[in-house]
Amino acid sequence: MNKKIRWITETAVLLALLVVLQAVTKSFGQFVTGSFVNAVLAVAVLLAGMGSGVTIALISPVLAYLLGIAPQLVTVPAIMVGNTVFVILLRLITGGQSKPLGRQVAAWLVAAIAKFAVLYILVVKIICGIASAPLLASGTLKEPMLKMLPTMFAWPQLVTALIGGAVALAIVPVLKKALHR
Repeated sequence: MNKKIRWITETAVLLALLVVLQAVTKSFGQFVTGSFVNAVLAVAVLLAGMGSGVTIALISPVLAYLLGIAPQLVTVPAIMVGNTVFVILLRLITGGQSKPLGRQVAAWLVAAIAKFAVLYILVVKIICGIASAPLLASGTLKEPMLKMLPTMFAWPQLVTALIGGAVALAIVPVLKKALHR
């Protein structure tokens, strides 16, 4: 199969899977939905490549917002950045190949911690900080959201990235074998 067609097909299938998982697990909460999202992101970058991972990392927050999962439109760009950091680090550290388990685990841990740190800084410190500053407040985030976002974008982001990354590391070798890669 032509490489470009394969890339488009794999990216489209993974994106469709992401949409279905987000829609089906929406009612189960952040830990379930977020873990599935991170698993798809990691599978995309480890199986289909950097382009697929980054594409899905950028599109998934928009889809989450449209499905009513992302809490505020103002958080969508921050989630895009966090997702992109996650997939890029995962791919760069693993090298995209079957590497020793230690290197895969290191990649998974570094990528998860980096995603958590980026989201915490962007959402909790910057977005919520600006929204709660009396002179700078734009009025886009109301008090309940200012209380909810710091909780959503703190340690739960680390947990969901760790769970999703672990699931991906477990299933990617099986998928590669099934796809004869």
